[in-house]
Amino acid sequence: MTRPTPETLAHTARRARASADPAVDVDPAAARTAATPAVPAVRPSASAQVSGAGSLVRSLEALDVDVVFGIPGGAILPAYDPLYDSTVRHILVRHEQGAGHAATGYAQATGKVGVCMATSGPGATNLVTPIADAYMDSVAMVAITGQVASPLIGTDGFQEADIQGITLPITKHNFLVQNAEEIPRVLAEAFHLASTGRPGPVLVDIPKDVLQASTTFSWPPTLDLPGYRPTLHPHGKQIREAARLITGARRPVLYVGGGVLKAGATDGLRRLAELTGIPVVTTLMALGAFPDSHQQHLGMPGMHGTVAAVYGLQKADLIVALGARFDDRVTGKLDSFAPDATVVHADIDPAEIGKNRHVDVPIVGDAKHVIDELIAAVTVERSAGRSTDLGDWWTQLDDLRNRYPLGYDEPSDGTLSPQYVIKRLGEIVGSDAIFVAGVGQHQMWASQFISYEKPYTWLNSGGLGTMGYAVPAAMGAKVGKPDTVVWAVDGDGCFQMTNQELATCALEGIPVKIAVINNGNLGMVRQWQTLFYNERYSNTELGTHKHRIPDFVKLAEALGCVGLRCENAADVDKTIAAAMEINDAPVVIDFVVGKDAMVWPMVAAGTSNDEIMFARGVRPTFDEDDI
Repeated sequence: MTRPTPETLAHTARRARASADPAVDVDPAAARTAATPAVPAVRPSASAQVSGAGSLVRSLEALDVDVVFGIPGGAILPAYDPLYDSTVRHILVRHEQGAGHAATGYAQATGKVGVCMATSGPGATNLVTPIADAYMDSVAMVAITGQVASPLIGTDGFQEADIQGITLPITKHNFLVQNAEEIPRVLAEAFHLASTGRPGPVLVDIPKDVLQASTTFSWPPTLDLPGYRPTLHPHGKQIREAARLITGARRPVLYVGGGVLKAGATDGLRRLAELTGIPVVTTLMALGAFPDSHQQHLGMPGMHGTVAAVYGLQKADLIVALGARFDDRVTGKLDSFAPDATVVHADIDPAEIGKNRHVDVPIVGDAKHVIDELIAAVTVERSAGRSTDLGDWWTQLDDLRNRYPLGYDEPSDGTLSPQYVIKRLGEIVGSDAIFVAGVGQHQMWASQFISYEKPYTWLNSGGLGTMGYAVPAAMGAKVGKPDTVVWAVDGDGCFQMTNQELATCALEGIPVKIAVINNGNLGMVRQWQTLFYNERYSNTELGTHKHRIPDFVKLAEALGCVGLRCENAADVDKTIAAAMEINDAPVVIDFVVGKDAMVWPMVAAGTSNDEIMFARGVRPTFDEDDI
């Protein structure tokens, strides 16, 4: 028998905690709060005779769902009839993957549960990628799928797929509804599970005959989740030990992950950082949790992080990890990561603690409560005269920041620099906008050259790295935040995977703005081919430069959007300004950029963070004696 891997065991532990009792933690509709009533705060309703489909729609209304992204089909069709008269807005997407990513973008932007809906078989399986994406990035999403009628389950009936079994490894929990009477309870449990503890996707699969059956709807239901009690408040002894280490460390770093955003703990994070004077690094999923412009912010760590952030972690004697998971893109070669650091790891998910890196002080709890209690405990330590001068540590880190700032070289062939485009986009649009990125070089440049000063202004596919995420996620974010400017920064490869959702945006009145960083190639793959495959560019040229296929301006217009093109630096500002003036239709800008630009700094996959390259052929010098 094959021995289970640590990752398998960790996943099993994650799922085990999602089969439990509503111990009362978070209102699914409350944005980014940690502790609230056990049952969703909804209006009680008198009993009524309805179909299972009617019960489903009434449950969504009772849960204060304002929008569902989906596509009808045979097995889910009964639900679409009562939805026709519902207060719940349905947005008809062009592909189920778009529905899932839109639900994710909506959830990330608003802090509410995102909802998507699909039919059985291929409709449901098209949701697998966004469900896996939401699982990796801990996004509260409920996916509702129709299933073939109960007698057909297991017979390979038309459009049958075991979506419950398929999604078992990538959902926090999932349900196959057995009878119409349990629909309100299952929906309430699904929303509770998705939004409490460590957020995540929950799937509800409902056979067609259950949707058609007659039932009695009443609300609120009694939740039945024995054993599900996420730990919100940390253990006092662990907090006191962490505070002792914090006040005694000479080279500490606060390693901040996306869990701080999920917990709504950004104000507390700033107070803790300023109280202690400790350097802060924010992961790709945590950008905006701590202002980029803050003097204590070293930037993003990891494969394409700043030199100061990477070396800060690498040479730390104490790492305080808050809602982060020590993933490989941050640690590099794990056995060489931060070899001299004592580790305090706080996470609401106990399965994450010690999964990848040995932890000296494990703290299970919601990041907001953990940070608040750390502030109190550190204050006690400091009032007793226990603190360390971090002056030497900051001298070393400031020297690195000054010597190795983020930057880029202008293309030698005179083409438009993608970094310049993205930098100017951030400067012109400002820090109140939401930026959504696809995956690849443009994603890294958007993380590097746009300044994120406020929480929840940066959305991306971090853990799964899903090409095609940006356009539908931006659509969902704009639906959730209609008064906020939403820009998707996408690559020409990613954009071609889900740009059909621009038709949805045009017809539904969702005026997102798309900056396509068009380098004619699958850029990040080409960068790796340049560096590691002797410039053998196998199947990475897309034809969007050489043949202008597709012509993104014409494509945008065909999809009901305004299409613009920019090919030189002199036109960048006025093109962005023109897009900002258009608020009654989606806008697509085709930024035609050079194909040879690369993302730096870089830690090559599988290598130690000690081997970080500042630029091609340029390795930072770091005086070990200073440490």
